[in-house]
Amino acid sequence: MPRRVSMPGADELFRPTAKKQPGTQAETEATPVDSGRVKHDEKMTVYLTAEELLAIEQARLQLRVALGRTVDRGRFVRAAIAEALAELETHGTDSAVAQRLGGV
Repeated sequence: MPRRVSMPGADELFRPTAKKQPGTQAETEATPVDSGRVKHDEKMTVYLTAEELLAIEQARLQLRVALGRTVDRGRFVRAAIAEALAELETHGTDSAVAQRLGGV
């Protein structure tokens, strides 16, 4: 007679994610904010060099020491993207990301 092991379900394994309260539409459009720790519906693959990945890991560890809490790579990248988008919206072609891309 085979013995079945009882395993917990997905609801018991994964914590629920709280949805952020929507702000005004003008506020949402005006300031891109990183999404933090919420469920993400979309995925994007980005290829990095070994040096770029190492730099992200070092920055993540530096922030861990400075902030006293864990910052995962995804959250770090989402925060950096939000910062770049906010600066691009404010400064346009004078933003750091536009200057960097203009030199490509």
